Amino acid sequence: MALTGRFILLALAGVIPLLLFPSGTTALWWVLLLAAVLGTDLLLAASPRRVIVRRTVPANVRLGQDCAAVLELTNTGRRTLRARVRDGWQPSAGAADPVQQLSVPAGERRTMTVRLRPQRRGDLRAHHAAIRSFGPLGMAARQRTLDAPGAVRVLPAFRAKRHLPSKLRKLRELDGRAAVQIRGAGTEFDSLRDYVPGDDVRSIDWRATARRQAVVVRTWRPERDRRVVIVLDTSRTSAARIDDEPRLDTGIEAALLLAVLAEHGGDRVDFLAFDRRVRARVKSTGKANMLNQLVTAMAPLAPELIETDWSQLPAQVQAVASHRSLVVLLSALDSGAAEEGLLPVLAQLTARHMVVVASVRDPYLDELRQRRGTATETFRAAAAEHALLERAAVTAAIRQLGAEVVDATPHELPPALADTYIRLKAAGRL
Repeated sequence: MALTGRFILLALAGVIPLLLFPSGTTALWWVLLLAAVLGTDLLLAASPRRVIVRRTVPANVRLGQDCAAVLELTNTGRRTLRARVRDGWQPSAGAADPVQQLSVPAGERRTMTVRLRPQRRGDLRAHHAAIRSFGPLGMAARQRTLDAPGAVRVLPAFRAKRHLPSKLRKLRELDGRAAVQIRGAGTEFDSLRDYVPGDDVRSIDWRATARRQAVVVRTWRPERDRRVVIVLDTSRTSAARIDDEPRLDTGIEAALLLAVLAEHGGDRVDFLAFDRRVRARVKSTGKANMLNQLVTAMAPLAPELIETDWSQLPAQVQAVASHRSLVVLLSALDSGAAEEGLLPVLAQLTARHMVVVASVRDPYLDELRQRRGTATETFRAAAAEHALLERAAVTAAIRQLGAEVVDATPHELPPALADTYIRLKAAGRL
């Protein structure tokens, strides 16, 4: 049972007869009147037990987009249901109007639409809906919570998709579909054409030149059907927020852009989310549905408050790709975690694969080391400088082991990683 503001006002109005006729009898009669009004209103209210609730929600929605969750209420009772309905979504669902007033005549059905704008990636769940059925006087309500399970999977936003057209244009240039032709060792032979001034003399095909009695050069195209293995670190370091975004989400954006780009480049892409065990795995199927598989697998990922067991990484990569591959590690370059875990096993990977380590750099550190106006700012600048120097030392150690390093701010990391892939592909190093 729930009391309304009307009943409270009616109870307060009892002060008037008590002031006019100050006696215990007056108070008793007023209490009896309130009880009678309350009981009558509750008896005339429709029973929420006679309401059937059914929920309809979309299977998934992209982060930052709106969707509609629909509650269908069927009144199987004999009285009109005058109700206030609260849809029980969690706060991160971003429900705009979770509480609504409905009037459902006996034997009829009404729908309630709640607009959702999810604020976090992952699975959103609603388990129930609360119904307050008011009487005709509006003094009190009968309340009941009804089961109405529903779930929406919030997919990654993939904001880095805006960089895809420019990166694909570069890939088309490498593939020879535009005017630029790539020549040099480590690429696949494409065709022969006449020599024009400015061509590299090392690309001249002397046998074809002798047969045609004209200078002919070879054109090359980037190697295709190579293997790209993307490993996303989901350990405690991925929980750090940089530019108001978890490091894990930035890694997801970079992984999505690289995976789509590599798939368009004719390479096979495999994805692993890993800390001490594999949290998600997506294998290349060659059916042009890589993006859907990736966003579905990445949606429920969350940082695990444990350290990554990097000693398992070579075996995990070997299980995915036994031949030479491009292995991209999306992790942190923090001195402690990298020096103790990643660096000891990195030599095993670089001996068999081309390795790229991509990490998010906090732009706030660059701002802090520039502020030295007060003693406090000077100490903070010294701490920021120390952190950046440690990061530079880890980066140098990784490069000495033969791996590439991409260290950029959250907005710059996805395109920077894509550019590194294109550069390696153009050089025939995949």
